[in-house]
Amino acid sequence: AFQCGPAALAMVLNAAGVQVAPEALVPQVYLPGRRGSLQAELVAATRRHGRVPYVLAPQPSALRAELAAGRPVLVLQNFGTRGSPQWHYAVAIGYEPGYVILRSGTTERLRVRESRFLGTWERADAWALIALRPGELPAGDEPRRYLEAAVAFERDASPADAAAVFDAATRRWPAEPLAWLGLGNARVRLGDDAGAEAAFRTALERSPASVAARNNLAELLARRGCAAAARVEIEQAARDAAGTALAEAVAA
Repeated sequence: AFQCGPAALAMVLNAAGVQVAPEALVPQVYLPGRRGSLQAELVAATRRHGRVPYVLAPQPSALRAELAAGRPVLVLQNFGTRGSPQWHYAVAIGYEPGYVILRSGTTERLRVRESRFLGTWERADAWALIALRPGELPAGDEPRRYLEAAVAFERDASPADAAAVFDAATRRWPAEPLAWLGLGNARVRLGDDAGAEAAFRTALERSPASVAARNNLAELLARRGCAAAARVEIEQAARDAAGTALAEAVAA
């Protein structure tokens, strides 16, 4: 009762290769005072289990794209009104013309008219989540949305998992400087200095004014004993950072 959040999350994690029972997730995501789970807890628990929580764009086309790719989608529904909501988590597993197929509550295969489903989903701000293995990419082509998820995942991920996440992004979206910056940082953590330098330099090719990439390149060069080259980079980073929130960090 009231624990559709742990159950739905367990389903998408199991589908992503994480063997976990709903009962094991209850302490991580269930809030007794609210008799339910908040999206933030589900996102954090997904990261805790080594998967990238990717929140879809709030559009039916984004949901259909993931289902067409064979990926289950955790969805939030509101069976009440916006003023008096009745929240429920389910897992969308497929669709047919005019229908969405859900795992919902104790029903293994609930076939719901698409119009009815979309009404309940849109009253919950069309919130939907997928769990990606490190190195796996969503069906949709939204690099910024993916990279935001990757940066948040990186904070607690292993260096190898972080590298896989950003390496996949550089292959899919090679023009994105943030993907190369993230890959460089991950390679530093892996001890791959040559690979990290190459990634930072690629980030700067894509965005010459990237203070973070230039600062991190300077730190890497200094640690490798390339003092003159490091000074050139950090002085340029300081000029680029002047008057911004990054100025103090670069000066340090």
